[in-house]
Amino acid sequence: MNTPQKSSRNPWAWIPTLYFAQGLPYVAVMTISVIMYKRLGLSNTDIALYTGWLYLPWVIKPFWSPFIDIISTKRRWVVTMQWLIGAAFAGIAFALPTPFFFSLTLAVFWLVGFTSATHDIAADGYYMLALTEHQQSLYVGIRSTFYRVATVAGQGLLVILAGMIEDSTGDIPFAWAVVFGILSALFLLFALYHSWALPKVEHPANRSLNTAKAVWDEFVAVFAEFFRKKQVGVAIIFMLLYRLPEAQLVKLINPFLLDPTAAGGLGLSTGQVGMVYGTVGIIGLTLGGIIGGIVAARRGLKFWLRPMAWSMSLTCLTFVYLSFAVAPSLTVINACVFVEQFGYGFGFTAYMLYLIYFSEGRHRTAHYSICTGFMALGMMLPGMAAGWIQETMGYQNFFLWTMVCCAATIGVTYLIKIDPSFGLKKH
Repeated sequence: MNTPQKSSRNPWAWIPTLYFAQGLPYVAVMTISVIMYKRLGLSNTDIALYTGWLYLPWVIKPFWSPFIDIISTKRRWVVTMQWLIGAAFAGIAFALPTPFFFSLTLAVFWLVGFTSATHDIAADGYYMLALTEHQQSLYVGIRSTFYRVATVAGQGLLVILAGMIEDSTGDIPFAWAVVFGILSALFLLFALYHSWALPKVEHPANRSLNTAKAVWDEFVAVFAEFFRKKQVGVAIIFMLLYRLPEAQLVKLINPFLLDPTAAGGLGLSTGQVGMVYGTVGIIGLTLGGIIGGIVAARRGLKFWLRPMAWSMSLTCLTFVYLSFAVAPSLTVINACVFVEQFGYGFGFTAYMLYLIYFSEGRHRTAHYSICTGFMALGMMLPGMAAGWIQETMGYQNFFLWTMVCCAATIGVTYLIKIDPSFGLKKH
């Protein structure tokens, strides 16, 4: 069987744009939608419940990921998904001024979620096909950086732009329609550019000779092997509970920042939220992740697992402080969000390393995809209930409740067993 040839094109021609394009739809579905619906007058209960459901495509993507391998090429999947995402963003822009905008935009966000999850599978698979192992290691930092840049652009710059348009026109639906119009145009450009820039490294006729039954048997075998792994029950509990506080916080941080002080919020404008959470917060998250990776490489995951869990837990106190503080300044708010996001980024390193650790084996790629499905489920279920909990308790008690949930984050670290050598450089 012929194997695909590695690309001779400079990876800088396509890796930055490919991973920038991978990050934007996720940010739009998970974060921009929350801010937009809050500005359009929806309750926290509805926002958390309905946007929580939008995690589902990432929860179930392991079930269709094998078919990305056997139908067409990953390059074609990437470009096709970008065309679809661009069309979907245009649909959101056109739906926003209508009286039934909520049901229409929510339906299109579901489409964006499924196409984005499919794009993730194809892009990551293409990355491994188009590059040698040395290049994959060399450019992994570049792909992560541009994914983070997309997060800053989405949660930061686009939200700031929406705030500026809101302030100048007073038309909130129009402001967000402009934002999604820009996203649509960007993805049409991505699709056009990647139609040219992505090297053709796959040969469909030679890629697989499997029958449908053989493909199905392998599909079943992958899942069976995953659930036969040692400590699989404990591992799933860890995947579901380690992020329990953050799964609830992430749905309510933006509403808390936007709500007026009379409702227990901080009363920030849309533009200020874009700066605080989408820029300062993302910088803190990124720095925490970078430092977490550096220290984990020096002492290993086993050594850092519990300190990182405590980091994720203790930094939640910043929102307890903000909810009780009287008229905190913008500087204090920025500092608190930075600290909380830094602690989350630092603590999240342990989570991602554990997923890699647990996925080791013959089917590591498929098993990692299953792990990320459980990760998304652990974010989806608590997030859906978070709005109702907050509106029942109020912001102050809600943030205190998230501190109680930190016991789960710390507790699950005492259940799992990790090889002390994992994550250490081998000489």
